[in-house]
Amino acid sequence: MIKIAPSLLSADFADLASDIESIKSADWLHFDVMDGVFVPNISIGIPVLTSVRRTTDMFLDVHLMITQPQRYIGDFAAAGADLITVHLEGAAPEDIHAALRRTRALGKKAGLSLKPGTAADDLLPFLSECDLVLVMFVEPGFGGQKFMRDQLDKLSALRKIIDVRGLPVLLEADGGVNPATARLCAAAGADVLVAGSDIFKAQDRAARIRELRGEI
Repeated sequence: MIKIAPSLLSADFADLASDIESIKSADWLHFDVMDGVFVPNISIGIPVLTSVRRTTDMFLDVHLMITQPQRYIGDFAAAGADLITVHLEGAAPEDIHAALRRTRALGKKAGLSLKPGTAADDLLPFLSECDLVLVMFVEPGFGGQKFMRDQLDKLSALRKIIDVRGLPVLLEADGGVNPATARLCAAAGADVLVAGSDIFKAQDRAARIRELRGEI
């Protein structure tokens, strides 16, 4: 069954514990970190993750939209991340390798993300070190953007490569996910769907999570 990961970027930070409780039927909790350099926005970081970890036992899917992410792997792991995803474009190849290896050495799942303009083939040298690949369907940095349908081809291509190689790598789709686009991503091979505003703006968040899974 496909996993749903609500993005805290769309939650109410004045009432974060209640918002997390309202989406507890989801599979994962997606935690977006932005540094104002890699993307033109600044979001949340290690102190908030530490607080969230105390609030919930949900699987914490941490997405680092930052430059030189290898510098912070240990800090995010210690703060409670279960999965740490870095961007291929965020550092030199040797530093990306180091970030993935460090994450796994600390007993966490390691992910690698691609911006819309980055080709699937660019990720292949790193694939054996990944537990997850995240395909962005919007430009990283802001929630509520329009879904880029052309990224479905990238998702499908990666699904085929992962399956042919027999790798235990999950595929995650992030950006513009709603019930209609969720079906497209699932058909293209996604295992995990990140949704922010579509879930947190829903009147019945639990029902929207079921709908995104394709249960209703």
